Amino acid sequence: MNPDPDYSAAYVRIGTDAGDSGHAFVFTIGRGNDVEVAAIKALAPYVLGQSAEELLADLGGVWRRLQHDSQLRWLGPEKGVMHMAIGAVVNALWDLRAKRAGKPLWRLLAELSPEELVDLVDFRYLSDALTRDDALELLRRAEPGRAERIARLEAEGYPAYTTTPGWLGYTDEKLARLSREAVAEGFPQIKLKVGASLDDDRRRLAIAREAVGPGIRIAVDANQRWDVDEAIEWMRALAPFDIAWIEEPTNPDDVLGHAAIARAISPIPVATGEHGANRVMFKQFLQAGALQVLQIDYTRVSGVNENLANLLLAAKFGVPVCPHAGGVGLCEAVQHLAMFDFVALSGTFDDRMIEFVDHLHEHFVTPVDVHDGRYWPPAAPGAGTEMHAASIAEYEFPADV
Repeated sequence: MNPDPDYSAAYVRIGTDAGDSGHAFVFTIGRGNDVEVAAIKALAPYVLGQSAEELLADLGGVWRRLQHDSQLRWLGPEKGVMHMAIGAVVNALWDLRAKRAGKPLWRLLAELSPEELVDLVDFRYLSDALTRDDALELLRRAEPGRAERIARLEAEGYPAYTTTPGWLGYTDEKLARLSREAVAEGFPQIKLKVGASLDDDRRRLAIAREAVGPGIRIAVDANQRWDVDEAIEWMRALAPFDIAWIEEPTNPDDVLGHAAIARAISPIPVATGEHGANRVMFKQFLQAGALQVLQIDYTRVSGVNENLANLLLAAKFGVPVCPHAGGVGLCEAVQHLAMFDFVALSGTFDDRMIEFVDHLHEHFVTPVDVHDGRYWPPAAPGAGTEMHAASIAEYEFPADV
């Protein structure tokens, strides 16, 4: 339940002889950053001394070389600390590529051809659910309307929801006030943390529902707290409050447990994915009907390339994607993937929104622009993952990393 977060990140910068650089990070909530930094440093031989132009021209190949290293795979394979470290290096290269192209990452990706996009994805382990031809068909089907959707995105923004009112430990008065403020700010959905006490959850949901009225969606998030049967019982008790979804009701690796919960509490959707280890886990969740809302995270999996695979899987199974965000820089980063998905793949805002928490954005060179309940597409080149030098200097720990 994250009772004592110390929001932080393992931060990576890849510089070139030309003087430009790409930036990325792995978000954590405290202890373990030193382990993640060590994993990132272990990847340096794959990047240092290499031609930036060659690396950036073949980011699909870079991803495969990093993932297929037989010794690095022994540390996973494709999960955990090393997997996220590879994601940080890959994402830093994407930031550099977007900056060199003079485009925000969402637009750079949305302007790639279907063939270029599928070349970025490793379909090994996915082909029983999603083949290269399947992916090409999905992308080609959406290709004709890209320009119109870019214009719509720039005119309307991308739907957002906020978790700001819902943290455990707030007084009832603060919960009600923040819920009303969220509605006034234009958010169509709020999210509340649940799972500490059923009586408290009923009381808090009643307060939130009264504050926002019947037309605003309320999602709940258990942060993996329950066993399967407990989750079913708890959610049946909360069903009268018109729940938009239950997020992470149990262990994030438990495909069959999530499937059992989804069947038992239907029509309440199950949402999960912020701790999804890799594209294979997402495939299995989708195959089993274990989630109805897929929540990608920018730094949990192995970079932009693997999240493209996750977006393609969601499109193949017809499941909406509502990215996880908040923390350190996750809002700034993951908006690019959601916007790409709208422009070049799903083509719809229906049942889709990006999480928003108004926290720590001031430390980023290109902070998110969220107002009127929408994310407004960034225009600055890059992936939004570069922090201010002053913030790094003030908060770097230890200083000799």
